[in-house]
Parts: sequence; structure tokens; C-alpha cells
Amino acid sequence: MREQHVQPAGATRRWRRLAAVLGMCGVSFFLHGGAPGVSLMESRNFVAAREMVAGGSWLIPTMNGELRLAKPPLPTWAVAGVQALTGPTDNLGLLRLPAALAATLLVLFLWGLARELTCGLPGEEHQPGRTAWVGALVAASSLLVITTGREGQWDIFANSLMLGGLWLLVRGWRRAENGTGWLAAAGVLGGLSILSKGPVALFAMLVPFVVSYLVYSPVHRQQARARWRGTVLAAGLMLGVGLSWPLYIWQHVAPTARAVARTEINSWGERHVQPAWFYWPFAAFTGVWALVAIASLVWPYARPRIQRYMPYLLALGWVLGGVVLLSLVPEKKERYMLPLMPPLALLVAGLLRYWEERTVQRSRADQWLIRGWGSLLLLVCVALPVAMGVVGFPGFGVGSVRFVLAVVVFAGVGWWILRRGLPAANPVVLTTASLLVVGGVLTLLMPIYPLWERRKDTVGLPHITDIRTRPNLRGLTWRSLDTLHVKQVWSAGRAVPIWHLPDTSATAVAPPQLPVVVFSASPVAARIPRAWRQRIQLSQLDSFYLGGKPENGYWYVATLSQRMK
Repeated sequence: MREQHVQPAGATRRWRRLAAVLGMCGVSFFLHGGAPGVSLMESRNFVAAREMVAGGSWLIPTMNGELRLAKPPLPTWAVAGVQALTGPTDNLGLLRLPAALAATLLVLFLWGLARELTCGLPGEEHQPGRTAWVGALVAASSLLVITTGREGQWDIFANSLMLGGLWLLVRGWRRAENGTGWLAAAGVLGGLSILSKGPVALFAMLVPFVVSYLVYSPVHRQQARARWRGTVLAAGLMLGVGLSWPLYIWQHVAPTARAVARTEINSWGERHVQPAWFYWPFAAFTGVWALVAIASLVWPYARPRIQRYMPYLLALGWVLGGVVLLSLVPEKKERYMLPLMPPLALLVAGLLRYWEERTVQRSRADQWLIRGWGSLLLLVCVALPVAMGVVGFPGFGVGSVRFVLAVVVFAGVGWWILRRGLPAANPVVLTTASLLVVGGVLTLLMPIYPLWERRKDTVGLPHITDIRTRPNLRGLTWRSLDTLHVKQVWSAGRAVPIWHLPDTSATAVAPPQLPVVVFSASPVAARIPRAWRQRIQLSQLDSFYLGGKPENGYWYVATLSQRMK
């Protein structure tokens, strides 16, 4: 008989868990990646990357021909790398691949960190590694992680790399031997995080975690002291890598760098100012896990349940410390809450594990919470197909293939919740149903998003994309007499640098090299210097609208060429 090789059950389980996490990441971050329209932050990143690939400097980035120093360049390098491999492209799905990969790394880094934090806890005896795995799945399906992981801007890179640094930091501290290598790698990842968005993740993620970790246990402090040389090395590498680009910029364009630094510092207290309590509904940004997340934050209820599966005070201190530090900064945005999602996912995982293991003798509070969570999921399963039918977008309305699929999928998940999840208050069923709901929404409904964005647009309005398709304009120089919004620059497909014309009364200034395409927020003819008017030919080409509605405003387009003698 031929010898049969049986893979150990533990190895099989690990591969299945990895496949589940990667599958969830694939749906959450990669599937229909080009569906949403380009955002403001993405436009800035994509325009700068496009100009790098078109021949600009990779170390001193530009955006529409002007220096772009407000943000570190690592995310821009990643997008430029994609364009260097694929060629110039407007495919948003391709351009968002680096962000999707960064989001996947965030999930995997959290999984690794959770394994370090839960190793040796009593709850690990029965199913080792399950709590960390559940935490990774929760993170991959959390609302804010999904939205930032599907958008090609800075936050997902900075927080993902810093989270990887935390995992390696803890791993290095806990190793009796050869911990220095892990600590050095942690420093490099921390430095790359700084190269992604400055000290933001250091302030909002590293500081609250390290303080909470060291305060949580004297053993942790002993481990850190025993590895002080490696810790100093990690700090040095983090600063060395993170400050390398700012120092280079300071050496080459110091005046501009100082002006940008002053503007950025002032913006912290002047732009997007929100009250101190702006971040306190942060648990809602976990999406389908919101009710469980809120319950995990209630100390008297959650601590005795979670601490068997997750170091509760450490995770709670991490998330609350992050909320407090973020609240101290006057400038606030919803995506700035991303550093709070990893510790919140750990708390949710700990509570889910408690509910899984405590199948009998649950308290009334446990039963109400589990059934409340299941009822909300059931409501979502009913509401989504109804909303599709009511809105009735072309290709998604009643009778369409997608509508039929949505009814089948969400009705099936809802029936499963109703039959298996709610009567027995089964958390495993509800956890799986939550993942299926998120996957169903992203798979079937994400293509609706562009239609939803354009639902109020006026049909037939010309846009700058129509101008760029004109073959007679492709080889000409393009200039703008006013500051063109960066989203318009991205749609133009090329840089449209601002052109500072002489005063209209100027008499001795020679016209520029012609022909040139001119964009302006007001009629071009009135802005041409008087001395040029006898020597150039102005042809009013067209106008284009800045948005989907006429009230968004429009610009003028003209060409200037030498007048025929």
C-alpha cells in the first residue's frame, strides 16, 4: 500500500484560519476597488505620484508642478511604483492596490500582536490562537478599517506600519534570546510609519499602547528593562528612518519646508476643529460589531468576562488612551480614529470568545446582548434588499440579477440567524453571519456606490475629462490662470500649473511660447495683457463644470497662439 501522509490537525487549522483572514481581506479591501470616485486626499496622492513617474523628483515631490511637502512620500512612492509597473493609468482599482495591501498588513500585524498578548492566558488552553484569529477577522470587517483600506491616502499606511512595529516590539521584549533583531525590525517599521504621515501614528498608536503595556504588568516592565539596548536601537532606527526624508528636504528646500511646517502646525488648531467629545462614539465605526464593541467597553460587565481571553486592562487602556490623546488635538476627522480600531477589535474578540465558551449558565445580560446583536443583523438583512428595490438604480432594481442575488444571499443569512442564531443565542452563528453580511454588501452592493454618488448629478454637463480627450490639445502646453482644484487636475490627466500673467495694462512684456491651452475661472480675454493682444490669437474653446450640478460652477478654456501676419 502507498504510504499516506496525514497533515497534523493543528497545521490544517492554521492554514484554514489564514485562508479565512486573507479571504476577508480580499473582499474588504480589493474587491471592486475602483468603485468609489476619487477623493480629495487620493487626488493629491495620485497627482503627486503621476508627476513622479512622468519625470519629476521622487525625493522632492510636486503636485501640479508645485512642491508637495505637506505629507511624507512613502504612500506616494507606493502609488508611483504601481504606475511605473503598469504605465500611466487612471484605473482607481490599480492605484488603490498599495492601500489595500497596507490594510491587509494591518490585519496580519494585529493577528501577530494578539497572539503575543494572549499567549499563556487561561482561555488559550482549549483552542490556542482562536482569540487572536477572531480579532483579525473583526478588524478586517470593521467599517473604518474597510473605508480607509479602500482609499489610497496616508492614514492606512502610517497605522498599519506602526501596528507592525508594535507587534515586533512586544515580540522582541518577550524573547529570552535574539530579541535585538525583532526590536531593530520594529524600529524600521516605526520609521516607515513616520515616512507615511509624520508622527501621527506615533502619537495616537505607539504612545498609548506602550504606556498601557508597561503599566499593565511588572513582568512587561522587567522584559523591557532587560532589552533596553535593543529598545534604544529600535528608537534610534525609527528616528533615523523616519527623519531621513524631512532632513533631506530641509537641506534642499528649507524656506519652503519652513513655510509648509508652519501651515501644518497652524492647521491643527484652525482647520476641521471639533469639540473634545467628537471621537467618543468611536465604537460605532466598527460597523456590524458596534453593539459588541460598546459592551466590551463597559468595565463592570466586560472585565470579568474578557480577561480570561484577552488582557482586558491593557486593551482598554490602549483604546481609551488613544481617544484621550486624539481628543486633545483641536483638528478632528473621522478617519483619524483608525488607531482605535485595532485595540477595539481585540476587546470584541475577547467578548466573543467568552460567549462562545460560556454556552450554558449565561447571565441575562449576555442573552440580551447576543440576541440584540442578532436582531440588528437580521434587520440589516431585511433592509438592504428593500432599499435596493426602493432606490431602483439601473441594473440594481427589482428584477435585476444583482437584486435577485441580494435577496437570495441576505434572505439566506437572515433565515440562518432566525433559526440558528437567535433562539440559542449562538455567537458563532452570529459572528459568521456578520462576516457574511459585510462580504455580501461589498460584493453585491459596492458597485452601487458610484451611482449613489452621482444620483443628483445633472446629465450631460461637460467636464474636464471631455477637454482632455480632444486630440488637437494633447500635444500643447496647459496652464491655468487660477488655482485649479486638485480633483480637477487629476481628472485632467496631466499637470495644469498656475500661470501668473502680467497685469492687463503691461506694455513691454513679450508673450510666452505659444500655442498654449489656458484654463480660467473667468473669461480669458479680459485677463490677457494689453501688449499681447495685437500679437496673439485667442480662441475660446469651451467651458466645463466643476461638479455634477450647474451650481458647482464652471471654468473657461481657450487657446492662445501666434496671430497670423
